[in-house]
Amino acid sequence: MANLKVGDVAPNFTANNQNGETVSLSDFKRKNIILYFYPKDNTPGCNAEACSFRDNYQLFTNKGFEVIGVSTDDEKSHKKFEAKFDLPFTLIADTEKTVVEAYGVWVEKSMYGKTYMGTARKTFVIDGDGKINLIIEKVDTKNASQQLMDLLK
Repeated sequence: MANLKVGDVAPNFTANNQNGETVSLSDFKRKNIILYFYPKDNTPGCNAEACSFRDNYQLFTNKGFEVIGVSTDDEKSHKKFEAKFDLPFTLIADTEKTVVEAYGVWVEKSMYGKTYMGTARKTFVIDGDGKINLIIEKVDTKNASQQLMDLLK
């Protein structure tokens, strides 16, 4: 498992988005990226986080950022998620778990005394040169975009 830190080069990836198009991190060279990982489409915390980024999407794009969400859900699930919440940004369908593993967010979790593997909620800010500028380990789902804006000041 990767243990990425600020200053590291962000791992490149290639995966499909919600429209079945192939997307690579390298497609966004010279752009600042907000790469956020979330556990599952259409769950309360993930809905809140996605809507937080949606509601402030224009603010982020005006500041030169692209927003990309990543979960292990498939393209069809992402397409429904996008439509249900009118999400204006790319959602990566990491069904093979290569992106979550490269970023070290595929972790052991526990619920009700049972352990299982799942995606840790984490946000990475990547600059135009592909370096990680910021990592948010404890994401405030309802206020994810405000939390990020406060840290970017």
